[in-house]
Amino acid sequence: MSKLSKQLARSWGRSVIAATALACAGGAWAQNANDAAGPMNVVQLSAEGSVDVVQDLLVATLATTRDGRDATTVQTQLQKVVEAALAAARRSAQPGQMDVSIGSFGIYPRYGKDNRIDGWQGRAEIVLQGRDFARITQTAAQVQDMPLASIGFGLSREAREKVEGEAQAKAIEQFKQRAATLAKNFGFAGYSLREVSVSSSNSAVPTPRPRMMAMSAKAVGAEMDAMPVEAGKAQVVVHVSGSVQMR
Repeated sequence: MSKLSKQLARSWGRSVIAATALACAGGAWAQNANDAAGPMNVVQLSAEGSVDVVQDLLVATLATTRDGRDATTVQTQLQKVVEAALAAARRSAQPGQMDVSIGSFGIYPRYGKDNRIDGWQGRAEIVLQGRDFARITQTAAQVQDMPLASIGFGLSREAREKVEGEAQAKAIEQFKQRAATLAKNFGFAGYSLREVSVSSSNSAVPTPRPRMMAMSAKAVGAEMDAMPVEAGKAQVVVHVSGSVQMR
């Protein structure tokens, strides 16, 4: 092969390599451009399913207050009342049916003229909580020196978990139906799931409730006997959200 032929061959080879490199670079640029633009025909959507369930948890808060010139004296008085109340309540305690615990306990300054401290106020609570409503209300009536401050209802973990599966199935079915409808409306034959997240929550369903105020233990007992407490309903809600690829 002549010297000229060899030079031409080398030049042609370099041209082929350069063209190949440009083609690869162009393909990579196109791919990057597509990635930057994001996937095509993807829809974000969400759905939820809910189940109503009777609240099975009663929470009764008993409270007392004391005030005096000396903070230590006020604290000592509160501690004695709380200790006696706990001892009385724990005699009727039963795990899950009625659990007894200490609520808030605080001592605060009382201000007089010229914004100076002229005494101290204290407040202490004990909490009765469980599924045995009668046990809780009867115990609250028997506790001395700590009248009923508030009463409320809730949903136990066992009750929530019992219906959570039903709510989840409803949410997933609604999600699938919405995805299928969207795909059809956009002119696609179907869809495939890309990503999904599932979460749950529960809240009280608003219902009329009798107003309850703090009163003496004797009065509380009479009121409870005359009008047994009755829980409302809670709503267990499961949320499903994610994205689907329409095909």
